[in-house]
Amino acid sequence: MKTSKKIKNIFCILLTICVCSCNYLDVVPDDVATIDHAFRDKNGAEAYLATCYVFLPSLGDPRDDPAITGSIDTWSFFTTTWPSPAMGDYRCFNIKISQNASDPEVNFWEGRNRGRALFRGIRECNIFLANINNVGPDLNETQRKRMIAEVTFLKAYFHYYLLKAYGPIPLVKESLPVSAGISESRVYRDKFDDCIDYIIELIDAAFDDLPLVIHDQSSELRRITQPIAAAVKAQVLVTAASPLFNNNPDYAEFKDNRGVYLFESELTPLQKWERARDACKEAIEVVEQSAAMGWTYGLYDFSYSPFYPNYSNISDTSKMIMTLRTVFTDRWNREVIWGTLHTGGNGGYFSGTMPFFMTSHVNLNRTQSIIGPTMNFAELFYSKNGVPIEEDRFYEYDSRFTTDVVPEGGYHRYLIEAGHITAKANMNRELRFYANLGFDGAYWLGNGRTVDFDMEPEAQRAWVTRMMRGQASGNADGLRFSITGYLLKKAPHIQIQVNTAGNLDPYTTTFPIIRLADLYLLYAEALNECLPDENAMPTNEIYHYVNLIRTRAGLDGVVESWRDYSSIADKPSTKRGMREIIQRERTIELAFEGKYFWDIRRWKTATDVMNQPVRGWNTSGEVPDDYYNLITIHQCQFFTRDYLWPIRQTELFRNTNLVQNPGWEFN
Repeated sequence: MKTSKKIKNIFCILLTICVCSCNYLDVVPDDVATIDHAFRDKNGAEAYLATCYVFLPSLGDPRDDPAITGSIDTWSFFTTTWPSPAMGDYRCFNIKISQNASDPEVNFWEGRNRGRALFRGIRECNIFLANINNVGPDLNETQRKRMIAEVTFLKAYFHYYLLKAYGPIPLVKESLPVSAGISESRVYRDKFDDCIDYIIELIDAAFDDLPLVIHDQSSELRRITQPIAAAVKAQVLVTAASPLFNNNPDYAEFKDNRGVYLFESELTPLQKWERARDACKEAIEVVEQSAAMGWTYGLYDFSYSPFYPNYSNISDTSKMIMTLRTVFTDRWNREVIWGTLHTGGNGGYFSGTMPFFMTSHVNLNRTQSIIGPTMNFAELFYSKNGVPIEEDRFYEYDSRFTTDVVPEGGYHRYLIEAGHITAKANMNRELRFYANLGFDGAYWLGNGRTVDFDMEPEAQRAWVTRMMRGQASGNADGLRFSITGYLLKKAPHIQIQVNTAGNLDPYTTTFPIIRLADLYLLYAEALNECLPDENAMPTNEIYHYVNLIRTRAGLDGVVESWRDYSSIADKPSTKRGMREIIQRERTIELAFEGKYFWDIRRWKTATDVMNQPVRGWNTSGEVPDDYYNLITIHQCQFFTRDYLWPIRQTELFRNTNLVQNPGWEFN
């Protein structure tokens, strides 16, 4: 969100009044005269609006977003502080290594250890809402209503983010006055369903006064719109209906010191899914309505992007790869419902996943592919037949870790260098595998290379990633490389380039907080969960929304693919089977976009997923026989308690009405 220089100056001044109070509740500050001054005119109100936006979690930044490096989909060899000071503090990585209750990693409750202070953000929203009507006549009523709606939504989102991390939270509907006594500030956690209802109430209250589309795209593309509000509402209700929070027996006895059961509900599990289904459908309808106002959402296609004319001389296979890869990074593409801008600077997602392509650059620039996909996650991508590799009747699953020579032509022509020796696990996979992952011998367009290996001009032909020990894209210096043997190809934008001096030329791109494929798959999931029993036949509407995503990925429909290739041919014919398929489809389609971390928690599958040994190739190997040996990099321990994050013990001492999350009481 851009602001004028004057507003930016006021914004900097206003940040100084965001003082910390005695606890997370953040009572109204006593510098009331300063607040009155901030809401004296339109400029001050706009600046305070910017202050409220500042508290949005820094989604997509591996240093601040636990969903990027906090799960088993990626791995690295950094711990709390990366050895290079320029790279910054990667505490999010430690969530899967050593979370604790004495000083929790990525603490969003208080704003510690890379966590954004979300309760403080809620306080700023409350201050804004309490004072916006004091602004003079230079702020017209339409502008005022829109600002109120935006801040009301932000207040809802801050509550929601805390809720999905911590479970039931204290609802801060209004900030306490300075005169409030100690007993008034010692609040209780509200019941989970009450939290959900309040968040939905706020989103609904904001909706009508938000714009359906953004007309001033030069300065307002990150401001909240109706499609964003509707999509987040759908997310909230799907989260509430998911197994972690919907009739979870692990939380049946979770109560506060008054004896109030925090997960007690008046709704049945099915009613929660029906509520989520309706919200998803409404969100899709709102997105479709925006087309009439001049903003057309749709599934992204690289071929129609106006920004890459220099990539016109590539094969259809490479165009498909580019579609599946740049849907994540193409700035404000038609699939992005809500996004935020990233420059890809030092320590960011792009510089932390961009490999070296020349050995002369290894010690010269800030790029370093230290965030690498694990073998655990690589195995989740389908075979080229569009079914799991462990189910594909034609896939050599049992010998997948042995090596073979890549043949000339055929399926792999524009995917892997012909004649290269690689693991069978890297062959005959769906195109999203090659769009998301780089590996030894794979082609890589970008970093100044814009045509396929057999096209002209020769100097622009695709890179081949060399990842044996001592080679440019692998363990060349013992420090800045992917420890798993896989590169995260999806994250670095194709326009990011290492220049002749060996320095990274960053490129501003969009991190999609919510994109249309995400919404389609949430709707399919909710529709499926609303079926009457585990053996019920899924509807054509469920298949339709899943197949929209599969078709874009070059795959046949669900029913056809399982019928023709899977050893479990009837899996799509039941609610239980489609649940597995939809969850796998979300995992693949939204890989490395910050969804997997939260999905495996709300599905309550993290205790299975996160306790698998973290595996990768032997990156110390210099020849294929050594390199293609599977090794265990780490063994995580994920307990039932880890589904909800701990509240710092100091907070519990300060507010004795708070209760700790289950399992963290004695940590």
